[in-house]
Amino acid sequence: MTTVVRLGGGETEVVARSAMPVSAEALFDWHERPGAFERLTPSWMPARVLARSGGIRDGAMVSLAVPLGPLSLRWDVRHEGYTPGRGFRDVQTRGPFAAWTHHHGTEPAADGTSVLEDRIRYRLPIGALADLVAGRFAAGELARLLRWRHALTAGDLARHQAFAARGPRRIAITGASGFVGAALVPFLTTGGHEVRCIGRGPSATVRWDPARGTIDAAGLEGVDAVIHLAGENVGARWTASRRREIVESRVRGTRLIAEACARLATKPEVLVSASAIGIYGVRGDEWLDESSALGDDFLAEVGQAWEAATAPARGAGIRVVHLRIGIVLNPAGGALGKMLLPFHLGFGGRLGSGRQWMSWISREDLVGAIHHALQTPTLAGPVNATAPAPVTNAEFTRTLARVLRRPALAPVPAVALRALFGEMAQGTVLASQRVRPAALEASGFRFLHPTLAQALRFELGRG
Repeated sequence: MTTVVRLGGGETEVVARSAMPVSAEALFDWHERPGAFERLTPSWMPARVLARSGGIRDGAMVSLAVPLGPLSLRWDVRHEGYTPGRGFRDVQTRGPFAAWTHHHGTEPAADGTSVLEDRIRYRLPIGALADLVAGRFAAGELARLLRWRHALTAGDLARHQAFAARGPRRIAITGASGFVGAALVPFLTTGGHEVRCIGRGPSATVRWDPARGTIDAAGLEGVDAVIHLAGENVGARWTASRRREIVESRVRGTRLIAEACARLATKPEVLVSASAIGIYGVRGDEWLDESSALGDDFLAEVGQAWEAATAPARGAGIRVVHLRIGIVLNPAGGALGKMLLPFHLGFGGRLGSGRQWMSWISREDLVGAIHHALQTPTLAGPVNATAPAPVTNAEFTRTLARVLRRPALAPVPAVALRALFGEMAQGTVLASQRVRPAALEASGFRFLHPTLAQALRFELGRG
């Protein structure tokens, strides 16, 4: 439940209260772990951490860069009122509001669960004029943010609670800063897991260079699981050199990870390696599951080589999951990120005939599927990571337009897409794959966003 109260003197209070599926202490611990701020920052309202110190205890500070059109504002807050297991608050010391206090509270419930309460009290700058012009908008955006945060928190806690008996895990991840990894890493750390990032950048804790075939295998010792997400983006015209890059980035990196895992003295329990539904080829209206025949076009061949590169890990007795990922929905990137601007401007529409099937998944359900694959010992081999209700492209564009409250009247002819992108258009945006997540559903996975409208509304913060 979310309420907005005008307090007088230009002050407004926005309050959200929601039941949570864990104890008040567990709920508080979730907020105190690394990654909580990142988990609670939606892609549609991004904020970047410039500096932080002290966690959420009294005197801790966080400095944020908050986007404002093409510019960004600095926002500094200080934490105070730290009460273990019960709450803390943020107080603005510099930023866009004339005054700002945000209290995060956790209350125990009689049945051992809890209630999360967020209470934001603020005053807009420039006094009554700002409140008259932007007061309703500001309150609405804060209420929208809190509703989204509470839904995400409840979903995360339920997913971690389902596997609480397995305890915390040590998990190494490639592609940790990418489109999926940026959501997965804080999901895991707020769940109490230790994450080691495999990469070449300054934040990497395990160094690797797939082009040179080198990896710090010692950094993988003691991990319980490895998640391999890294790979070259396929979204550009497929020249001969681009094709080589796409294949080599997947095969070399996957083989390097698989061989390193196989050589470890204590091997990880599981390797979850990204794959894609492109492995099935272009199949029209045919329903596809993990038992379906594979395709023979370029992306199908890439997928088969990609999955085959995990052979050293499988041969060493490591459980290997090939996560065949569909179209991942989140405004931070991927297909949805590219579609938002034209749809916001009223120029959205179907691609080609619109009859091609789109097998999609919300980014949050993909994060959950990866976690489920890590924690489910019976799950191995190909696993389709798609929602249970694929839609045609025409239905996708109609639904997106409805969620955004925009028209969808500007179709893009297939001939124009082929002229712009060549074979890539035919293999991706015009391809038809109607995929069913049979293995996930049979293993007990629960989708938070089983329908497209639910997924878009959550990922875009629209209710």
